[in-house]
Amino acid sequence: MTAKYSDARYRWKTFTLIAAAVAVLWMPGQSLAGPATDQVKGTVDQVLKILTDPALKGERKTKERRAQLRKTVLERFDFSEMSKRSMGRYWSERTPDERSEFVGLFTDLLERAYVDRVEGYTGEQILYLEETTDGNYSEVRTKIVTKRNQEIPIAYRLQKADSKWSVYDIVVEGVSLVNNYRTQFSKIIRTSSYQDLVKKMQAKVEGEERAELGTPKSKVR
Repeated sequence: MTAKYSDARYRWKTFTLIAAAVAVLWMPGQSLAGPATDQVKGTVDQVLKILTDPALKGERKTKERRAQLRKTVLERFDFSEMSKRSMGRYWSERTPDERSEFVGLFTDLLERAYVDRVEGYTGEQILYLEETTDGNYSEVRTKIVTKRNQEIPIAYRLQKADSKWSVYDIVVEGVSLVNNYRTQFSKIIRTSSYQDLVKKMQAKVEGEERAELGTPKSKVR
């Protein structure tokens, strides 16, 4: 199970440096940010506020701090849409109950991965480069600059409902998070079954919960 998720977890780890960026710089000659960029930046700023709040520091505040981080993530990311796209053609084969269960598991896994990584912030920098919008879809291109001056291109893909822009995919160094998961999920379903995929996801969630409580993770078979 660890191998099946390793690539996606690596991409997610890289992506979450965005939420921990302290300095926001604009490239020379760049046009003003559009609404999608503004809303993405608003989420990043809120994450930073939580991470730097003295009242939320320390192990005793871990549960409260992570709850606030997850709430912030839920307000900007459309995990239902991410789940649907990650399942690809297999989504239409699922019953309403199966879809609800899958969205819950997938959301939990991504939220935990996000929070785990963002709490390891070490002072990376972000550049907001460009926003491209076509109707109700937009892509916000950014670039992370690490302390070693490594540049990592990252793009948020968003869709609009009313006036709210929600993230449904992240592309890290040209690799889509959704496409990455779709490949993994499709392989498990083809070689085993959808039920086996769910069992693996449930086991992983349980392992993460045990880790938060400081107890050993169960081995995923």
